[in-house]
Amino acid sequence: MQTSFVYILLCADKTYYTGVTANVYKRFEEHQDGKHFGSYTFSRRPLQLVYFCQFMDVEQAIEFEKKIKKWSQAKKLALIEGRYEDLPNLAKKKFNK
Repeated sequence: MQTSFVYILLCADKTYYTGVTANVYKRFEEHQDGKHFGSYTFSRRPLQLVYFCQFMDVEQAIEFEKKIKKWSQAKKLALIEGRYEDLPNLAKKKFNK
């Protein structure tokens, strides 16, 4: 069983990029070096690796990556900062009455 990582990069334009890889440090260097012209991160360098977590099941990693990609910037920041108790509230929509 191969280890997989879900990672988040902070781009120079203050946006986040989320991905899945088997080697988080190698993949970060590929992003940083601009290996894939036209990719989301190519024109948003320099980058910072701000979060990663490890999975023993690649399917679970892909599922978590897809979930994170739908999150708001605020919710991603809470995850990055380890404010796990804030995650449920950041998932709730606020409606004006």
